[in-house]
Amino acid sequence: MTAPRAPFMAPDQPIRDLGQPLEIKNLGEMDYQQAWEYQAALAAEVAAGTSPDTILVLTHPSCYTAGKRTQDSDRPTNGLPCIDVDRGGRITWHGPGQLVAYPIIKLVTPIDVVDYVRRVEEALIQVVGDAGLPQAGRIDGRSGVWLPEDHKGPARKVAALGIRVTQGVTMHGLSLNCDNSLDAYHAIVPCGIADAGVTTMSQELGREVTVEEMIEPMCAALDDAFAGRLQVAEHHLGSAPDPCAGTLKLKAPGK
Repeated sequence: MTAPRAPFMAPDQPIRDLGQPLEIKNLGEMDYQQAWEYQAALAAEVAAGTSPDTILVLTHPSCYTAGKRTQDSDRPTNGLPCIDVDRGGRITWHGPGQLVAYPIIKLVTPIDVVDYVRRVEEALIQVVGDAGLPQAGRIDGRSGVWLPEDHKGPARKVAALGIRVTQGVTMHGLSLNCDNSLDAYHAIVPCGIADAGVTTMSQELGREVTVEEMIEPMCAALDDAFAGRLQVAEHHLGSAPDPCAGTLKLKAPGK
């Protein structure tokens, strides 16, 4: 299979400097605002060359985060905190049972943000497939990792992405629904998508899939994808409207 579009770098080439090892930091559960400040400080150090490329692995207490394309109609109606953030995309939820990873890596030049996103998706598709969901893939026009429409219902997102690249360094990242409740999604329009569903690994596999068991395979797959050992393939499940097309861009927090 081929990549969704030709990347700037050859598919088997790294998009990070392999001269330094990729560090993994498991932060446990951390307040979202605290984690945001932590990754911003680390990103500045990575950009300056004083810290190595790092993947931050953690979970958050229950909250919503609203990316720069979030619309008022997306926002929660249940009173949970909603934090405006400087990543792309619209609104999503974070909370217990959901694995979050923030790769803080310096991209090689020429910087190809699309290739970076596709590599993150590829890592997640492999991890989800190896866990027992080989039908997972992409929907053109929408980021993240999806399961196709079937007897269980419409297409369903199992992993979400939202990124920012500043000074050539990536921030924010991905969330993989492991064994979290889906109740909080009912109070928002997840990622601005009203015509599809959200699911978890546990719900799809009919067994408990914990955050802890997914950390090691996810970090290994991300490392392989960034190094070019895992190459982007098509995994095409169909096409759908881009939920960010035509939306107003919010002012970045603190600007």
